[in-house]
Amino acid sequence: MNFLEIYILFFGMCIGSFLNVCIYRIPASKSIVHPGSSCPECENKIRIYDNIPVLSYILLRGKCRHCKTAISFRYVLVELLTGLLALAIFMSFGMSSRGIIEGLVYFAFISALIVIIFIDIDLKIIPNVITLPGIPIFFAASFILSDITFMDSLIGILSGGGSLFLVGQTYTLITGKEGMGMGDVKLLAMIGAIIGWKGVLFTIFIGSATGTLVGIPLMITQKENMKLAIPFGPFLSIGAITYIFFGDIIIQWYFNFL
Repeated sequence: MNFLEIYILFFGMCIGSFLNVCIYRIPASKSIVHPGSSCPECENKIRIYDNIPVLSYILLRGKCRHCKTAISFRYVLVELLTGLLALAIFMSFGMSSRGIIEGLVYFAFISALIVIIFIDIDLKIIPNVITLPGIPIFFAASFILSDITFMDSLIGILSGGGSLFLVGQTYTLITGKEGMGMGDVKLLAMIGAIIGWKGVLFTIFIGSATGTLVGIPLMITQKENMKLAIPFGPFLSIGAITYIFFGDIIIQWYFNFL
């Protein structure tokens, strides 16, 4: 790796550290800006030198400096994941002026999805504070992105949100039970805003496939609860991220296979 790639990786991990704050504080309706980071157990403020992504975790041996409470490895996972995706964005879009602008837009979108993934895994909710502003923000971004037009974005919003809404309403009508949360509907509308209707179809397909592959073994192992509720948001997010990096390649491969 050259210096620029190392810098981008570290920059991404720093953003990942901030995303950890968002994952913890947004569901609790706390400010993501103030106060500064502190240990959830002893509430001692975390110093700058103890807040270096990944490195501080290693130096502290995964424990709080003050109370020695174990720090969840997921903090490191989020930092590494965000750093690697930042590097992947750089390698995909390059360092031209347009590449930087488009790369930052997609990185902001992916960062929002990372927060959604882990909040949905923990609490089975998708915060409106992310998706509702995200829909108009990423629709506006369609005017500067080269891979999508504003009309593609608009159709993506309507088809994304509308398709899941109809599926959920149909399921509820047939079974009398809620089958698709409105959080998923708003999430897919936000996804459609930035990757369009083609991306929505791809996201639903990949999300459903990965959800099935993960969900069936989980339900089998949870024999006492074959109706185990599995959040769909993470799988939709994985589908959308996959589309950004590999969508055209996978679609081309699929049609060639047919």
